[in-house]
Amino acid sequence: MALLFPMNLAKFASFLITLFVILVAGDCIRVICRIPPCPNKNPPLPIETVFRLPSSLPVWPSGTGFATASVSLGDLRVSEATAFDVVWRTRSGGPDNLGATFFEPSTADIAQGYAVLGYHSQPNNKRFSGRSVVAYDDLNGNIKAPVDYINLWNSLSFEIDQEGIGFIWLPKCPDGYKALGHVVTNSTQKPSLNKIRCVKAELTEQCEHYKWIWGAKGFNVYTTRPRNRGTQAMGVHLGSFVAQVGGVMSDIACLKNTKSDLSAMPTLEQVKPLVEAYGPWVFFHSDEKYLPATAEWFFENGGLLYKQGDEANPVAILPDGSNLPQGGSDDGAYWLDLPTDSDARDMVERGDLAKAKAYVHVKPMFGATFTDIVIWMYYPFNGPATIKFKFLNIKFDHLGEHTGDWEHVTLRVNNFNGELQSIYLSEHSGGTWVDATDVEFHDRNKAAVYASKHGHAFYSKPGLVLNGKNGIGLRNDCEKADLYLDTGFYYTLLSAEYLGTAIVEPPWINYSRKWGPKAAIYIQDEFEKIMKRIPKFLRSPFRNVFYTLPIKILEEEGPTSIKTKGSWYGDEI
Repeated sequence: MALLFPMNLAKFASFLITLFVILVAGDCIRVICRIPPCPNKNPPLPIETVFRLPSSLPVWPSGTGFATASVSLGDLRVSEATAFDVVWRTRSGGPDNLGATFFEPSTADIAQGYAVLGYHSQPNNKRFSGRSVVAYDDLNGNIKAPVDYINLWNSLSFEIDQEGIGFIWLPKCPDGYKALGHVVTNSTQKPSLNKIRCVKAELTEQCEHYKWIWGAKGFNVYTTRPRNRGTQAMGVHLGSFVAQVGGVMSDIACLKNTKSDLSAMPTLEQVKPLVEAYGPWVFFHSDEKYLPATAEWFFENGGLLYKQGDEANPVAILPDGSNLPQGGSDDGAYWLDLPTDSDARDMVERGDLAKAKAYVHVKPMFGATFTDIVIWMYYPFNGPATIKFKFLNIKFDHLGEHTGDWEHVTLRVNNFNGELQSIYLSEHSGGTWVDATDVEFHDRNKAAVYASKHGHAFYSKPGLVLNGKNGIGLRNDCEKADLYLDTGFYYTLLSAEYLGTAIVEPPWINYSRKWGPKAAIYIQDEFEKIMKRIPKFLRSPFRNVFYTLPIKILEEEGPTSIKTKGSWYGDEI
C-alpha cells in the first residue's frame, strides 16, 4: 500500500498537467475564433459574413463620375467607407430576435482627407452590407468637429445578451452645423472629438427614420433616409442610423446635393452595360395564360382607341402610338381596348412572349448618389383572380380581369461603386424593397423575379404568396417554369430625362389616359355564382369575408400610363 499512494499521486499530477494544457489550448482556440465566435459558445450570425455579389463587376466604359469612388455634391465631395470595425453587439431583440451590431467606419481605410459623418448599425439577421458616407475636409469650413457629446443611452442596466456594454452618443455641433449620425463606444469615457464631423446646416436637409434595426425598453435605432425623395429631390442617403429614446427621435440630418450635380450618374454608354449586368430574369407560372408583349405589338395587332361620346367609332392605333392623345390627365375622355373580333381579341389577350421586351427608365435618386433602373413590362390583359378560402381555391369567372397591365422592377445601383444595392418589386397596387443580400441570383448578378399567375405581381421567391390573413385572401402563385424573359437582353431604353435628348421617348409614353376600359362586371353577380359552387356550411363564413378581400381583386379597369405614376418622378414608397 505504501507504494500505491505515490503511484496514484503521480497519475493525479499527470492528470492536472493534462487538464491545464487542455484548458489553455481551449482558451487559445476561443481567442483565435473570436470572430467568428466559437460554435460551442456563440453560434455564427449572418452578419458575420460579408455579402458579395455572385460575380465580379464588369469594367464600365469611361464616363464622368459614375463608379469612381467619390461623388460631388456641389459644395462638398463625399465617398464611402470601405471597411468597418465592430464596436458593440447584442445577440437578442431586433428582427428575428438575433440582435444588432454597431460599427465604426475604419479610419485606416478611409481615403486621406475624408472624415466620418456617422456610425453604422445593421440587424444581425442579414449578411453584412454596410455603407457609410464620409466627407472630404476641404478646410473651407463646410465640416467641423463637434464641441461635445451627449450620452443618449447605454446598456449597463439592460439584461440582454450582449458583447460588452454599448454607449450611444449624440454630437453637440457648433452653431450653424448639424449632426448626421451618432458615435458608439463600449466605454463610459466620452469619445474623442475627432471621431466624427458635423456639417454646415445649409448643406443638409431633413432626414426621417426608416427601417427598424433594434430596440429595448424604450430605446430604438432605425436606418435613416431623406424625407423628400425623387428625381428632383437632392437629399443623400448616408448609411447611418438614428436613435430614439423614450419616444423622442434624435435630431439627425441628411446631406444635400446643393448644386444638383449629376456628374456621378451613368452616361448613355454606361447605362447599357448596367442593364445587361443587372436586368433580372422574370419567370412566369407554367399555367400562365396572359403573357407579356410590347405596346407596339398591341397596337399592330388591333389595339383600339375609344373616345367618350363616340364609342361606336373606335380608331386603330398607329404602330408607334403617334395618333394617341398627348398629355392631359386621366379624365375618362379616352381609353384603349382589345380588338372587337373575338379571335383577334383572344390572341391579343394571350400576349406574345417571343416578341416581348422590357422598357427601361433610368433616373437619379438620393441626390444622384444612386441610379434607379426601372424595368417596365406590359401585358395586354390581366386575368381573373383566384382566392383561397379555407381548404378551397375559388377562381372568379371575370372579377380581377382588365385590359392592359403595367408592372415593374426597380434596380437601385450605388453610384460610388456601380454595385446593385436593392430591388423593388411591384405587387398589385403596392410593392416591396428587397435588399441585394436577400435576392436570389439566377445568372451572375441578375436577379430571379417571379410573376404571379394571371395577376403579374412580382415576388422574389417562387411559391404561394397570399394577400390576406388567416388563410383567406388573393392567391399569388409563382413558379420557376420554362416561361421566362431575360430583361437584360430583351429591352428598349425608354427614357432617361437627365441625359437630355440622348434617348427619344416614343409618342405613346405621353398618352395619360387608361390602357383599358372599365369592365361591365357586377361584383354581386360574381358573388352569387361563387355562393352556388361552395358547400352550404361555408356560405355564411364566405359572405363575411368576401368584401374584406384586397381591393385589387375588385378593380376592373386598365391602368393609366406609366409616366403618370408617382414613382416615375418620385421614389417607390
